[in-house]
Amino acid sequence: MIRVELPWLFFFYLFVFLAVIFAVWISFEMAKRFREAQALKDKTQCRACGLIYCFQDSKAPSGCPRCGEINENQKINIF
Repeated sequence: MIRVELPWLFFFYLFVFLAVIFAVWISFEMAKRFREAQALKDKTQCRACGLIYCFQDSKAPSGCPRCGEINENQKINIF
């Protein structure tokens, strides 16, 4: 039998509990960022007015529906 004093036992259980909470928090944050990146996958942002819109062809430059500015299709960086 391993003898452990009560303060060390309390510290161990508290450390394990906080490590689990931290791991769950990190996994939810990573999942949220992945969902946000997938939602913005086929969208671009206008350089002139800031509108975020879907582009039709990934190679051809597209015009902004609001102001008509021709924008290169580039992915929006959220990180």
